[in-house]
Amino acid sequence: MKIGIEGQRLFRQKKHGMDMVALELIRNLQAIDSVNDYVLFIKPDVDDKVINETENFKIVKLRGGFYPFWEQIALPKAAKKAGCDLLHCTSNTAPVFSTIPLVVTLHDIIYMETGFLKILQGSGTLYQKFGNVYRKLVVPRILKKCRKIITVSHFEKNRIAQFFGISNSTQLTAVYNGVSEHFKPITDEQELSRVQKKYGLPEHYFFFLGNTDPKKNTKGTLKAFSDFLKMTESNFYLVMLDYDKNELEKLLQEIGDPGLINRIVLTGYVVNTDLPAIYYRSKVFLYPSLRESFGIPILEAMACGTPVITSNTSSMPEVAGNAALLIDPSKPEEITAAMIRLINHEALSNELKIKGLAQAALFSWKNMAQQVLQIYLEIQIN
Repeated sequence: MKIGIEGQRLFRQKKHGMDMVALELIRNLQAIDSVNDYVLFIKPDVDDKVINETENFKIVKLRGGFYPFWEQIALPKAAKKAGCDLLHCTSNTAPVFSTIPLVVTLHDIIYMETGFLKILQGSGTLYQKFGNVYRKLVVPRILKKCRKIITVSHFEKNRIAQFFGISNSTQLTAVYNGVSEHFKPITDEQELSRVQKKYGLPEHYFFFLGNTDPKKNTKGTLKAFSDFLKMTESNFYLVMLDYDKNELEKLLQEIGDPGLINRIVLTGYVVNTDLPAIYYRSKVFLYPSLRESFGIPILEAMACGTPVITSNTSSMPEVAGNAALLIDPSKPEEITAAMIRLINHEALSNELKIKGLAQAALFSWKNMAQQVLQIYLEIQIN
């Protein structure tokens, strides 16, 4: 069987959630499947050494301009030319008029549950708004023709089934994401020192992966951190990654604490292999999202031996199990209380570290790839 996999953004330098999932799927399929042939369709970019061709994995660098044109025109044309027996699109959308059997990974349907006007008027970048409008238009059209829909948690599977009225339990399946093997406790002092100097990390800090997506609850987290400092008078900082300073200052004005900027460290983009040291050095990892379909960073932090505060909503309890402090993300005071609790109770912090290591060990990319391969084989048989 010849399997096409869409990995449009895998060669871009700054890879994020869905990109990393697709990358780990491909790397692990390369390790476990030497029988089937694969064609990887990727847009040319600078990070072209992240995947290597093998005897049965070939890379097609596919130009095509703006993403909708690349996906709707260039991709199905190239997949047909390559003779693919099925095409797996990994990032929520797919070609509407593809004549090749489709498998789609539908990570979430948050955009489907939001009206067009609310998307356009809401917060988030112009790019994020366009992406949500595009998905809202495309997803209902492709799901009807998909041979298999993969999503990443049972929470999201139930949401998708209810929203689209999918009663065929064999069409829709949940396959958990994994956590990469380089996420582990970092005990090498030289490595810890290198990362600390590279990103200007303070001695004591909370780590928060906030961005401009409203679901990440950046404003609520900033309010919780502001209140934490007022209530404890501690020397803690908040470390955030690739966040625009002007946008941050606007949020701080909104919560009434512009001076908080002096206790926030913006690292800029962090190379994925540097993340374990940042997780490990942090006192607590904050992930109080309003809604997630999975939440890979929860497992990354746990695998690094870092206590986690996350939300009691959507998929996050499913992923975190009993190894994190769960809070209502709509209540900053609950986030603050959990932060204070972990700072003041070393025994609880150590308990969560141990439980977190065990919880993260339950999720692997190899297992994910094995389940996806089985889906490919079932389509071939049927």
